[in-house]
Amino acid sequence: MPSRVVITGIGIITSIGNGISETLQSIRSLKSGIGPISILKTVHRENFPSGEIKLTDQELTELARPGVPATVTRTTLLGLIAAREAYISAGLKPGQKPDVKTGIVSATTVGGMDKTELHYFDFLNNKQHLEYVHTHDCCDNTQTIAEYLGAGDFMTTISTACSSSANAIMFGARLIRHGIVGRIIAGGTDALSKFTLNGFNTLKILDEKKCRPFSSDRMGLNLGEGAGFLVMESEQLAKRRNQEVLCELTGFANANDAYHQTASSPDGYGPFLAMKNALDLNGTDPREIGYINAHGTGTDNNDLTEGFAIEKIFLPAIPPVSSTKAFTGHTLGAAGAIEAVFSILSLKYGMILPNLNYSGKISELSFEPALKLQEGLEIRSVLSNSFGFGGNDSSLIFSKY
Repeated sequence: MPSRVVITGIGIITSIGNGISETLQSIRSLKSGIGPISILKTVHRENFPSGEIKLTDQELTELARPGVPATVTRTTLLGLIAAREAYISAGLKPGQKPDVKTGIVSATTVGGMDKTELHYFDFLNNKQHLEYVHTHDCCDNTQTIAEYLGAGDFMTTISTACSSSANAIMFGARLIRHGIVGRIIAGGTDALSKFTLNGFNTLKILDEKKCRPFSSDRMGLNLGEGAGFLVMESEQLAKRRNQEVLCELTGFANANDAYHQTASSPDGYGPFLAMKNALDLNGTDPREIGYINAHGTGTDNNDLTEGFAIEKIFLPAIPPVSSTKAFTGHTLGAAGAIEAVFSILSLKYGMILPNLNYSGKISELSFEPALKLQEGLEIRSVLSNSFGFGGNDSSLIFSKY
């Protein structure tokens, strides 16, 4: 029988805070991290607000690990900070030999692009800055984090667009359930880059104002950056270590509707399958879900089709739904893990996170998002959605242990 998978540690860094404590404080004060770009050097800094972390690479280096080489990318630095917090909060010591086979599944879409794009023309013209090419690869952050923590018994990197780190968590759970490892550090990290900003601008889905998920006048998304990581263990291992369990991962699923390169199917079939299959994995009744952390990008297509899928499963009693991307921006490959951390905080504190910037109901949907922060509620399970380009749709269910 597959082992139950429990969460024993979480770590996060986004534009609303470095670490769990700062993040909680920002959520409780309804503080959004969306604002003008100041760190990334781009011609669009006045045009598109973003969830940028207001720390330079040097400042992040000091937070992550003093003495890190200058070639280490912003993506990796963010990952180091979040993964270290998760590891320590799980009662583990970075660099110490693990007590069981321990691995890492990390996700990203940007990889080391934030560094290499700075030297693109130098490289074309005279092959200078070759040292940065070695850190461009998406797997560089995975290996660097694994080496720092001492968690290199299994290493892999996942890049499936905006569902990347949700899929990393899902894959990590499978590794534990089938006894391949006893513990996995799973999550994702992404930094803002000119490439992604220009790419989303080309798609014409960036909002020139703060994004308004699930609003009738939504105009697009705000990009963000950050990292989130979970420490996942078999139930037996957590008991043996006498380690506090934050929650259990009780459901997960991935579905791919392959309808369009960048858009969901009009009827939300892919999101519907992801949520339904996640519920079916362990026979979770939809009525057990006390909160849905929606993908909710603020784009016309996503919010409508995700809403359709939620209605198909949960009507007539739709639980509170909100998107937290109005807090952090859309952090791309890191979004699934960052929002997994939010979901775990929701369980721990009985918290419904509010849908900021809401400005009116989508006429085609029967429900409105949760607008007020609530705490102290009895929440048994939380569903977290992460949907990526190409219709790569993933859903995770976290439950009280």
